[in-house]
Amino acid sequence: MSNHDKKSILYVITKSNWGGAQSYVHTLATHFHRAGYHVTVALGGTGDAGAAAGELSQKLAESGVRTIFVKAFMRNVSLGKEWRTFTELMSIVGRENPDILHVNSSKAGGLGALVGRLRGVPTIVFTSHGLAYDEDRPLPARALIWLMTWITFLLCHKVIVISNNNAARARKLPFCRHKIHLVHNGISPLQVLPRKAARQELAPHEKPDTIIVGTIAELTRNKGLSYLIEATSLLKERGHSFSLILIGRGEERTALESLATLTHVSDRVHFVGFVPTAKKYLAGIDIFVLPSVKEGLPYVLLEAGQAGCAVVGSDIPGVTDIIDEHTGTLFPAKDVQKLANALEVLLTDPEKRHLFGERLQKKVAREFSEAKMFTEIEAVYLD
Repeated sequence: MSNHDKKSILYVITKSNWGGAQSYVHTLATHFHRAGYHVTVALGGTGDAGAAAGELSQKLAESGVRTIFVKAFMRNVSLGKEWRTFTELMSIVGRENPDILHVNSSKAGGLGALVGRLRGVPTIVFTSHGLAYDEDRPLPARALIWLMTWITFLLCHKVIVISNNNAARARKLPFCRHKIHLVHNGISPLQVLPRKAARQELAPHEKPDTIIVGTIAELTRNKGLSYLIEATSLLKERGHSFSLILIGRGEERTALESLATLTHVSDRVHFVGFVPTAKKYLAGIDIFVLPSVKEGLPYVLLEAGQAGCAVVGSDIPGVTDIIDEHTGTLFPAKDVQKLANALEVLLTDPEKRHLFGERLQKKVAREFSEAKMFTEIEAVYLD
């Protein structure tokens, strides 16, 4: 297909603060823009009402990708805002008239797919970054989210899921079996700082032999960071010495800081805040922890693996596509005792840390390349 024959793609995403879904949209939009497709990204702010566009918008501009700001997009549900978002999207999709509408995140997915149907878009694709009804919410809320997810799937022509477990479960939803396409996330080769330089940036006041446990995550409830802080307290009681580095920002920061104080580990837990180039410091982390309750297929684990980190992760869909008993340590989500035990094994066994890091690095290089992801997604677009 020559460049003048390439189709137009409109990506839609609710929030533009940097995270896994935003990295995914940036990666796809940049690649297909360079491949000659006519690419536009419609995005909201950073989550709150009236918030300005976040880092995704800036990164897309640097890549030469055109963006459209959707003023009414926000994280929380509000009937008035949803109506304004719907009318904004109707206007944008009508004006852009894309060949392919690729929607991401739950709110953009539902509203965007409905708008796409009403506007007669030929191909509507939704990427499910983890089944939203797996989130840590009360049962009635999860039931409603299940219904909305199913309706979103029905409205779309094709649904991309990014983990084996989610693909199997999504294919069991009524009338959805043939819509589901499994495409794992992929990453390009990562440029990281040498271990010593990375440690100096992350933990400048720590001794060279201090073990650094860390994570990069949005500070939200789904990331399970409260369980990691409680596990840190247990390990302190057992006499283990290490430093916990939390990289990221989010609405749970104040609560997490209070929990660190309450559990007497504020001297061990360091809140670094948002770091735009956080992944380049991964080699400075001895044990990378992802204690999430719900994930899609986390880019950050692929990056940690590529950097050679030993990994401890929740035994949940998405994480288990990357980590198994040969490449890291899994523990039951929300189980503080077993998280502490998993960390304890790696804190006391440097050889196992090295072995897990080496095996995971090889697995990521072998199975999770960007080239493979691009080929499979283009097939979804054009099939």
